[in-house]
Amino acid sequence: MYFAIAVAVILILAYFLVDWKRWKNFYPTIQFYIICNLMYNFIFFNHTLWAYNPKSPWLNHTFIDLTFSLIIIPSMLMVYLNYIPKMFKNYLSYLAAWVTAFTVVEYFFQRTGMFIYDNGWGIIHSAIFNVIMFSVLGIHYKRPIYGILLSIPIIAILLYFHHPSFGDLK
Repeated sequence: MYFAIAVAVILILAYFLVDWKRWKNFYPTIQFYIICNLMYNFIFFNHTLWAYNPKSPWLNHTFIDLTFSLIIIPSMLMVYLNYIPKMFKNYLSYLAAWVTAFTVVEYFFQRTGMFIYDNGWGIIHSAIFNVIMFSVLGIHYKRPIYGILLSIPIIAILLYFHHPSFGDLK
């Protein structure tokens, strides 16, 4: 029930906060996020850093992650991208607010047992990752090729510190 309510709230917020005439401007960055998230789920399939741990028998990690990837995060990204400030000093405050909000929500879900960490990952890693993720998505929105190029060393660093063994790959 909480999951359906969360999805409904996000969709209602997006309905009112997104400039829907500009949805095509947001679309490439949303696709970039979805591709990166699906790559994470593919590469780390047997070596997860984090996972959803639903309390309901009809939910599982895959269903929740697909809902996040295809509905919740695209809706939130459109809100995020719609209001990115033009001035850098304002952007830093804006970025901090989004990182804090996402990290606090994750912390709440982790504390209630609905979100679990594994293989050396933790809330601090997620907070740092949120800074990187929102920064790269903001860069990708304005200059897609820079966002993609910046992602390559970031992915290499993440794989270096949290790499799955070849036996964990399918």
